[in-house]
Amino acid sequence: MRIVVCLKQVLDPEMPDSSFKVDRERRRAVPPQGIPPVVSPYDENALEAALRLKDRHGGAVIGVSVGVRIARAVLRKALAAGADELVLVEDPALESPDSFATAAVLSAVIGRIGDVHLVLAGRQSADSDAGITGVGIAEELGIPCITVARRVDLEGGKVMVERVVSDGSEVLEASLPLVITVDSDLGELRQTTLQGLSAAREKPVRVWTLSDLSIDSPPPPRCELLDLSIPRRGTVCEVIAGATARDAAIRLADRLHDESVL
Repeated sequence: MRIVVCLKQVLDPEMPDSSFKVDRERRRAVPPQGIPPVVSPYDENALEAALRLKDRHGGAVIGVSVGVRIARAVLRKALAAGADELVLVEDPALESPDSFATAAVLSAVIGRIGDVHLVLAGRQSADSDAGITGVGIAEELGIPCITVARRVDLEGGKVMVERVVSDGSEVLEASLPLVITVDSDLGELRQTTLQGLSAAREKPVRVWTLSDLSIDSPPPPRCELLDLSIPRRGTVCEVIAGATARDAAIRLADRLHDESVL
């Protein structure tokens, strides 16, 4: 079985707030100096799901990422964890594609890889949180999609998926090929070992451009980002005074009642 895992490079969500900057004119976050990007955490959950399937049932796990200036060291973490190869699509036209364009390019990559049985992706990315790419890939490929999975396994040639719903979970059965988006409830990506890091250096990393996929340019965006800014934070402190402590307490209670706190 061949499993493709979609891996998105994002700014580190754990970086200090003071390091986060926005270029409002270009409507983009500015990569901070000295803080490398990371693989989106939900995509790491998807990679862990793929590796568990490989551990139990065998097969090959292929990591795929699209964009510009993809950090090889960041994506090689997938190889160190147990993925068999990486396919990176780098092209200047992929500077800021929306989720729909990303899904179209990823589906073209999957088509070129060929003989893919299962596609796994995070339920959403850690930067835009759109949650569109996974289902967009399924639409482009014309195959079913199951979202927000917390457990994925194979039984009798069928895929068994436990997915998160508003009041708990449900279990679905599906045939291959299939796209699944994975939730953090599945569990964090396993720790890499020195042996895994050493083995990663010997695993193949293929680098393609859009022309390799017979794509002149990504599809035009269906969504337009109108503005991007850092929210302003402020603190307002009001002192409730009174002639006595009891008087101040009464005035405070009245004010809290007026603000619907009490």
